[in-house]
Amino acid sequence: MLKINDLVKVYPTGDRALDGVSTTIGGNSIVAMIGPSGAGKSTFVRCINRLVEPTSGQVWLDDVEITSLSKNGLRRERRNMGMVFQEYGLVERLTVMENVLSGRLGYTGFWKSFRRKYPKEDIQKAYATLDRVGMLEMADKRVDELSGGQRQRVGIARAVLQTPKLLLVDEPTSSLDPETSRKVMELLTEIAREDDIPVLINIHEVNLAEQFADRILGLSDGGLVFEGSTDELDESVKNKIYRSDNSQDQDDISNDKTVVDESTEIESNVEL
Repeated sequence: MLKINDLVKVYPTGDRALDGVSTTIGGNSIVAMIGPSGAGKSTFVRCINRLVEPTSGQVWLDDVEITSLSKNGLRRERRNMGMVFQEYGLVERLTVMENVLSGRLGYTGFWKSFRRKYPKEDIQKAYATLDRVGMLEMADKRVDELSGGQRQRVGIARAVLQTPKLLLVDEPTSSLDPETSRKVMELLTEIAREDDIPVLINIHEVNLAEQFADRILGLSDGGLVFEGSTDELDESVKNKIYRSDNSQDQDDISNDKTVVDESTEIESNVEL
């Protein structure tokens, strides 16, 4: 169970990305967060695992308060929060298998991982996970040889290999064609049901949110303006969510301030 209480994020520039957001996510539900560019969606997802440090508020995963953890405590708890990044967050010079196994960094430690000394059971599970996402035959290929959809599947496999309690997904379909986007959403839905974990997805495509999500969170100007089932997402609600057109994209501000390169993404999410 993920609980968010009055989450606020204000940057030193004065930009207010989140304005007291509260919600609860649990079970094996697919929860889609929608809203205009600059609404604070990426900031919200990244505040949960503290890739972005919230200004105030609380984040709880089961009985652990994420927002009060020390650096070492956060490293351990991030193992329970799988993250799938918009730009994949993969190391392109490494193989598919090496990228997927990086999902076990939080358990094996840096030096064993650096020397490729993963436990046999982790390697076996990695192969099984690649098979699950339809990428087993690509295990030995370098990531820079893959298409966008294939890279996203590798990123999903890496997150699943953490055996998380929660899966956070930031714009998984933004760079993909419609058919590949649908397949990625189908895969995320299967993972939620089969692994019995909640999946929180920040997504721009409202039609995909309506098709695959169990619940919708509507964010506008940093505030939660709608929370309900997909059946409740009628035109009046959509107009309420998308009523403003921000000139300053707070999500881009978040990305610029917290992510320097792909390797930083991986290390931040599965710190040793």
